[in-house]
Amino acid sequence: MEPIEELAGALRERLIERARSGEASGEGVTEQVKALVEREAMSLPEPERAALCERVLLLATGLGPLEPLLGDPAVDEVMVNGPAAVYVERHGRLQPTEATFESDADLMHAVERILAPLGRRVDEASPLCDARLPDGSRVNVVIPPLSLTGPCLTIRRFRRQGFSLRDLVANGTLAPGAADLLALAVAARASILVSGGTGSGKTTTLNALSGAIPGEERIVTIEDAAELRLRQRHVVRLEARPANLEGRGEVTIRQLVRNALRMRPDRIVVGEVRGGEALDLLQALNTGHDGSLSTVHANSPTDALRRVETLALMAGVGLPHDAVREQVASAVDLVVHQARRPDGSRAVQSVTEVVRVAGGVGTRELLVNGAVRRPREGRLAERLDQVGAAPDSGASPCTGASPGSEEAVAR
Repeated sequence: MEPIEELAGALRERLIERARSGEASGEGVTEQVKALVEREAMSLPEPERAALCERVLLLATGLGPLEPLLGDPAVDEVMVNGPAAVYVERHGRLQPTEATFESDADLMHAVERILAPLGRRVDEASPLCDARLPDGSRVNVVIPPLSLTGPCLTIRRFRRQGFSLRDLVANGTLAPGAADLLALAVAARASILVSGGTGSGKTTTLNALSGAIPGEERIVTIEDAAELRLRQRHVVRLEARPANLEGRGEVTIRQLVRNALRMRPDRIVVGEVRGGEALDLLQALNTGHDGSLSTVHANSPTDALRRVETLALMAGVGLPHDAVREQVASAVDLVVHQARRPDGSRAVQSVTEVVRVAGGVGTRELLVNGAVRRPREGRLAERLDQVGAAPDSGASPCTGASPGSEEAVAR
C-alpha cells in the first residue's frame, strides 16, 4: 500500500474515533477532514494535502476502493467476494481488479454507507439484503454466517439510456428482420415473453420491445427492483417491497400484478415472473389485457413455457396442470430467447411462435439462420394482418420498410 493510502486510512480511523467519542465539532465532514489534514500533515505540499483531503473524504463518506469502479462508464457490474477479491463486468466479460478492502470491517463500513440512506441494514439476524440505489442501480448484500468468504456485495449498474431495437440491430444482438417482426408484433398487441439465463440481456431486450408500444397507451410496469425506463408519456411504475426487520410490510410482485388490473392498464409489463404471479399474469392476458411483456429465466423457448406453467402451479390455488397449460397456450404469442455468447456479447437466438396443438402448447420457430419467416396462419398471423402488414412487399416482410430502417425497427 502506498504511503498516501496508509495516511488516508489512519486519518479516516482518527475521524471515526473522534465521532464515536463525541469529540467531533459541529462542523461538516469536509471541514473536519481539512482541519485534521492541516494538523496532522502540515509538512506536505499544498497539492498533496488537497489530494489527501479528497482521499480521506472518499474513505469516510464514499465507497472507498469501489468509487473508481463505479465511476467507470464501461463497468456494468461490480462484484465483491470478500475484502480481497473485487471483480467487474466490462463489455460482458468478468475481469479481476486490483481494488481491495483492508478487512471485513472496512468492507462492512462501505456496505453500511450504501444501505443507511436507503433505510436498510444487514446483521446476523438479517444477513441478506436487496436494495436499489437512487440512480436505479441494484444492490445485493450477503454477509456471514451465510457467506463463508466474508461480506459479499454485488452492484448492477443502471443504464440511464436503454437500448432501442435499432441499437440491438446495430450491435449484432438482433437480426434486422427479427426486429421488424417484433416491433410489428408489439404494435399488434401480441403478448411476448423474453427468456434467457442470468446476464443474457433479457431486461435490455424487454425495454427495447417496450419502445414499440404506441405512445397514447397507459402502461403499468411491475418490477422487483425498478430497471425499466420506458419512453412513453403515460407510464405508471410499481416496485415490490421486501419485509422490514419485523417481517412486516412486504408487497410482492403478485400483489402488484393483481392491483395493476384495477388501474385500467392498456399494457402490463412485468420485469420478471419468478413465482405465483405467473398465474395472475396468465389470467390477465386471458381476460382482455393482451399485449403485455415479461421475462423469465429459462434455457430455451420450450423450457420458458414449461417454467411459466410450473410457476403458475406454485400459486397454490389447486388448478389442474392441463388447465394451466391451456392458459399458457392462450396467453403467450411469442417467446424471444436470448443468450450470452462466449465473447460476452448477447444475441437473440430464437423468435418462437406459440401455437395450440392437441397436447396443449406447441412452438414454431420464426428465426432460421438469421432470416425471419412471417407466420401465415394462426392467432399471431391474424394480429399482424390487423395492423396492416404487407405480406409480400419488396422490403421487410413485416413492416414494408427496409430491414433495420428507423421506420421498421423503431416505429
